[in-house]
Amino acid sequence: MKIKIPVYLQILAGMCIGIIAGLIAININGQQFIIDWVRPWGRVFIRLLQLVAVPLVFMSLVKGIIGLGDISRFSKMGLKTISLYVITTVIAILLGTTLVSVIKPGQFFDASQTIVVEEPLSVTTQGGGPLDFLFEIIPNNIFAALGDNSKMMQIIFFALLFGVAALTIGKKEVKPVLKLVNSLYAIILKMVNFIIKAAPYGVFALLAGLVVDTSGDLGMFSALAVYGLTVMAGLMIICFGFYPVIMKLFTGMPIKRFMREAYPAQLVAFSTSSSAATLPVTMDVAINRLKLPEETVSFVMPTGATLNMDGTSIFQAISIIFITQVLGLDLTFGQLITIILMTTISSIGAPGIPGGSYVVMTMVLTSVGIPAQGLALILGIDRPLDMMRTAVNVTGDFVVAAIVAPSKETNKIG
Repeated sequence: MKIKIPVYLQILAGMCIGIIAGLIAININGQQFIIDWVRPWGRVFIRLLQLVAVPLVFMSLVKGIIGLGDISRFSKMGLKTISLYVITTVIAILLGTTLVSVIKPGQFFDASQTIVVEEPLSVTTQGGGPLDFLFEIIPNNIFAALGDNSKMMQIIFFALLFGVAALTIGKKEVKPVLKLVNSLYAIILKMVNFIIKAAPYGVFALLAGLVVDTSGDLGMFSALAVYGLTVMAGLMIICFGFYPVIMKLFTGMPIKRFMREAYPAQLVAFSTSSSAATLPVTMDVAINRLKLPEETVSFVMPTGATLNMDGTSIFQAISIIFITQVLGLDLTFGQLITIILMTTISSIGAPGIPGGSYVVMTMVLTSVGIPAQGLALILGIDRPLDMMRTAVNVTGDFVVAAIVAPSKETNKIG
């Protein structure tokens, strides 16, 4: 009987083997072999992630917006739902940004060690008036923007405009477009699955090169441990602190009851690392355990599976700033604001599948001039963090659904 090893264990094994290979190369003076023949495969893996990033984010946004075709019937509910998702996402990002800025896990890495990168370390800024940023958001040629991963904001702007315009025309006219988008989205997700299967080899190559670049200094693992604890702290604060409190404030549901009723879906989300795969369970829990109206659940939960990624947002904010700390980069205030804005918007484009956030992160990193190779630092320990942040994403869906539900219904759940 053939034993199938989960991808996350393969990635962890690739990380360990890559570290060992790098240490061996240093001891036998084989650094040049790693640099010439091993590390390039890691760069190929990063390129593959970047390859699908633009179409994935574009299709996800368009699909999500057009998929809200019934928003006219639920105009009040739709506006309230999306507003709450955006607000909680921004709060999550600000929490993550604050934690990583205060704890500074990257400081545990020896900054005197140099990590070799082949991408620009900073964004070139041009002087101009206070409204010049509008020219960086609105593309003058969408095809040129689609061919440049650093133009993510322009791609997102066009996708949002395209999706909103599609909502304003008749369902008959937009149906062929939605069918095409759904098909393309499914194909892109399959491509992502193919690329994630190559992750163990990419991580092996990247880590072997990283060890050689740092001359075998393993102090990076101290930084990595503190980074992991920082992400966990952020997820725990929002899941067991922020969510229960606003649930109590806006719906009157006792915190203990909320956590008790929500745990079945949280466990499924934790074990599958997929908001999409957990959707049937979250809807069942919301209707039968939390006693939320079915009409509300049928709209809010599927929307949340696409739009609400609070756990992912915390993870991305902490990860991006951690990478800059390890690389010894100083973010400007403008770059920090860009990270917050782009993480908020790009979380909509993060597919609810294991490893889907890697693809989106490559675009966020590139857009603010951070080398995408920095992902190698965090991929090895990402699986448990992925499980935790998916559980947080699902918990947020429950909170928003309860707040959006008519008051006469939410009063019953206390």
